Amino acid sequence: MTDTDTTLTPFLMFEGAAAEAMNFYVSLFDDGEILSVTRRESDEPGAGTVHLAEFRVAGQRVLCSDSHVRHAFTFTPSLSLFVRCRDQAELIRLHRALAEGGTELMPLGDYGFSTRFAWVNDRFGVSWQLNLP
Repeated sequence: MTDTDTTLTPFLMFEGAAAEAMNFYVSLFDDGEILSVTRRESDEPGAGTVHLAEFRVAGQRVLCSDSHVRHAFTFTPSLSLFVRCRDQAELIRLHRALAEGGTELMPLGDYGFSTRFAWVNDRFGVSWQLNLP
């Protein structure tokens, strides 16, 4: 890949929790890794918060930042991160971790289209679909 290749990368905007969320997400996946972090300078609005960070989970690069401006919107389940789990143990582990402090939209179960599936909004409001094909 070169700098001129077109790419698509999910971008998550938080309001002060980007570093905490990113550290949590990379802890959940074997390949989880923080690739880069820049923070706002002490003389900037939102000093010390994440200006831009990039991390990898489940082979996917993700960008995130903190907005120092409060917005009238936040995350919505209409856009979610879909994870194909390698086995039931991984599915259960991810479900427990992501559901803790969050909201279950579809509890872990058999929904016909998948033998084991769950849909949760984590404690940061990010929506995750967890699937065992």
